[in-house]
Amino acid sequence: MLEKNYEPGSVEDRIYQAWVEAEAFKAGAGAKPGAEPFTIVIPPPNVTGSLHIGHALNNTIQDILVRYNRMKGKDVLWQPGTDHAGIATQMIVERQLMQRQEPGRRELGREKFLEKVWEWKAESGGTIINQLKRLGASADWSRERFTMDEGLSNAVRKVFIELHKKGLIYRAKRLVNWHPGLETAISDLEVENIEVAGKMWHLSYPIENSSESIVVATTRPETMLGDVAIAVNPKDPRYAGVIGKYAILPLVGRRIPIVADDYADPELGSGAVKITPAHDFNDFEVGQRHHLKPINIFTPSATINAMAPKEYRGLDRFEARKKVLEDLEALGAVLWVEDKKIMVPHDEKTKQVIIEPFLTDQWFVNAEELAKPAIESVREGRTKFVPESWQNTYFSWMENIKPWTISRQLWWGHQIPAWYGPRLNNDPEFNKLDAGPKIFVADSEEQAKKDAIAYYGRQVEIHTSGLGSTPFQKALAEFEQVQRDRANPTVWASRRASDPFAEMLDNKVPLHRDEDVLDTWFSSALWPFSTLGWPEDTPEVRKYYPTDVLVTGFDIIFFWVARMMMMGLEFMGKEPFHTVYVHALVRDEQGQKMSKTKGNVIDPLKLVDAYGADATRFTLAAMAAQGRDMRLAMSRVEGYRNFVTKLWNAARFLEMNGCERRAGFDPKRVNLALNRWIIGATARAVAEVAGKIEDYKFNEAANAAYDFVWGTYCDWYVELAKPVLTGEDAAEKLETQNTAAFVLDQILKLLHPFMPFVTEELWGETGKVGPAREKLLILSEWPQIDGLADPRADAEMEWLIQVVSGIRSVRTEMNVPAGAKIKLVIVGAGEETGIRAETQLQALLRLARLEDVSYSGEVPSGSAQIVIGEATFALPLAGVIDIDAERVRLKREIAKEEVEIDKIDKKLGNEQFVAKAKPEVIEEQHERRAEAVARRERLLAALARLT
Repeated sequence: MLEKNYEPGSVEDRIYQAWVEAEAFKAGAGAKPGAEPFTIVIPPPNVTGSLHIGHALNNTIQDILVRYNRMKGKDVLWQPGTDHAGIATQMIVERQLMQRQEPGRRELGREKFLEKVWEWKAESGGTIINQLKRLGASADWSRERFTMDEGLSNAVRKVFIELHKKGLIYRAKRLVNWHPGLETAISDLEVENIEVAGKMWHLSYPIENSSESIVVATTRPETMLGDVAIAVNPKDPRYAGVIGKYAILPLVGRRIPIVADDYADPELGSGAVKITPAHDFNDFEVGQRHHLKPINIFTPSATINAMAPKEYRGLDRFEARKKVLEDLEALGAVLWVEDKKIMVPHDEKTKQVIIEPFLTDQWFVNAEELAKPAIESVREGRTKFVPESWQNTYFSWMENIKPWTISRQLWWGHQIPAWYGPRLNNDPEFNKLDAGPKIFVADSEEQAKKDAIAYYGRQVEIHTSGLGSTPFQKALAEFEQVQRDRANPTVWASRRASDPFAEMLDNKVPLHRDEDVLDTWFSSALWPFSTLGWPEDTPEVRKYYPTDVLVTGFDIIFFWVARMMMMGLEFMGKEPFHTVYVHALVRDEQGQKMSKTKGNVIDPLKLVDAYGADATRFTLAAMAAQGRDMRLAMSRVEGYRNFVTKLWNAARFLEMNGCERRAGFDPKRVNLALNRWIIGATARAVAEVAGKIEDYKFNEAANAAYDFVWGTYCDWYVELAKPVLTGEDAAEKLETQNTAAFVLDQILKLLHPFMPFVTEELWGETGKVGPAREKLLILSEWPQIDGLADPRADAEMEWLIQVVSGIRSVRTEMNVPAGAKIKLVIVGAGEETGIRAETQLQALLRLARLEDVSYSGEVPSGSAQIVIGEATFALPLAGVIDIDAERVRLKREIAKEEVEIDKIDKKLGNEQFVAKAKPEVIEEQHERRAEAVARRERLLAALARLT
């Protein structure tokens, strides 16, 4: 016997454990041998993370697809796992050490610090996975992977080495985005430009051997200490006479050339631009074109270094700005200052730290080359975006892609598999400026040593242990000096005579491993195939790659999607997925983006606690319209909790009325029109929901399921079946009991992908009576009930629903008292309408609250009218309501709605309002207008019904 109320909190954990014990989530669970595979890889959440509403939406959609395809008989793998989140995790552990007053990262050293990180991961790293389980996620947890586990680390090293061999990974000194707080490079995508109120300082630089000066403008005056040139446009006649001359850099005294370059815009400011290649990306390009040597004036923590005059050394960049401006003012070099809105780069995560362009040696991926096949895959339709509009965003980024900075100056992550040793004096690169040490990229230190011995061409002692960067640099310098001496026989003979250790130094070669780690997104880019066991040729790789669909938010199309496309095509020869479904943003009820500062963040776990996982999931699915952000209102979640309750109550009603599954029931052999109709309606609902899921129209799938279950089944079928279930005709009663139970089974299957807990619970409870259930609902087949439509039964029942709905609408619109019974006069009825009216007379009287039904050749005066088919259904309301007063009321309400529509039209027609208003405000106005128009149309229809 079902409990009176459904209590999610007492059911969900028990049901989840039952699924786990039945191994229902395992790859291939329930599938027959040779079944078509269906694969989804979870976007690996950060190991530091906890579930937010975006995760809840993303994983609900994935779970709908997974459960649906599992029920369709496919060999399903939903591959879970977490990302090591390099910067975020290292920050958490460092903060924890500081709070506990334990030795910091530098004091501990790399090995001990990493032990602390692994300890933290073991204790706290699984939070978000457990939270996903509460939501009902049916991923194969037995295959859970971590981007730093051994198998994935092997894949990372393999990819790095292969790309390096092809020249697609290289090391170079370039300008990068630098995080001074963390002292690491970050990618372009980890930078967010924020508009702030800034200033533009106009500075005067004297021209050498002249009384003239040249004016430049800057928003970052401290960087002038690193200026190496001034650029003017070659077509600007104002500067034709100074190109090729030198200016004297104030405060520093350095001669800097005045060069001609198209980068200088004659229309902006003075038309002259200060060039600081080490601290500005555009200036770096100008410097490359004119062979200008960059001067880096910052330390990694953004204090002024020894390349600047000593009075500025050691100052923080913003302290240096004040000091530089004070000194320039004293020289009279600050001509004027203007207030200006400027875009300032901040770190994308905290939005607190200002990012500096910084010249440093880093590792890069030639993303432009890898992007070419990834662009073609989407252009040729082998991978498609849903909604399609997102492919334009993809193309825009991929076609303008820059080298990808993949090295990070952190300790937590995949350490770059590269070792450095001294170059031999016969190496073609030996005498190149900034050639740097010889690099050995290898899978292991042992292999790097072998490669080094092969390079040096003789048996040498390779030593690496205990070498930090400073000892390595010292040993490197000693070795290189020996190499230079050895090149000159006279010098070498002299040195050997005076230095007994010269020969030993020549044979003791230092190797030092690169201390940097790889960008977190490098390992994530391999996720679709590394999680399956690649680079080994595993059965899982052969079966489950390529995957089917990737479900993701728009914010990581560049971070992750594009990079998976590039790596999948490069190493697997196939796109990693055929479809990328990009879900929208979840906003608050007012359309505002959720943020902690606004205090409008909705915690999905609190929704689960208050309303249950099923109501939470169904809300997210029902609002997941393609290409449109959702506004999450608590009233919607409450409404879908009521839906769960409605389903439970319907099952209880059927149970109390003997509606049980019985062996031998054949839905094709039912006789009552009511039962023939509901079976056909069930088949149509199943087809519609399946079609919408396969088209990634999750909101339409959920709403179709909702309309059928609540509207068609509960409100109409169950209500219409009540007299049969309590009637005297035993055959009709038995058929209706069987049909109701059969359709409830199909409903549980239909709703299972959306609401897995309540459906599984009802499946188990209803299975205690009648034929034994063969398996859990999660492993049961999707409904197979095609070809059961009965057009005649459909027409009869839909006619009844239309008549009753029409009468109910009239009663509501005309303010007919709820308890009042009214008469129905059918005018102009044909033979079929007459038969239907007589067949369904009792249903009409009961459901429409009618006193009686009669027929006439004309419409009685004072009647509201409904036209259905050839007949007019008249409801004489004189004496029930005041007709004249009702007309006045309706006209007044119509006028009120027209005033509202006109007010909104004026607002939307105001160009200034439209230009200044936020998109969500515009959308709200359109929604209000649509609602007002709908209300007006209903009122007009009601007025027209009054004769």
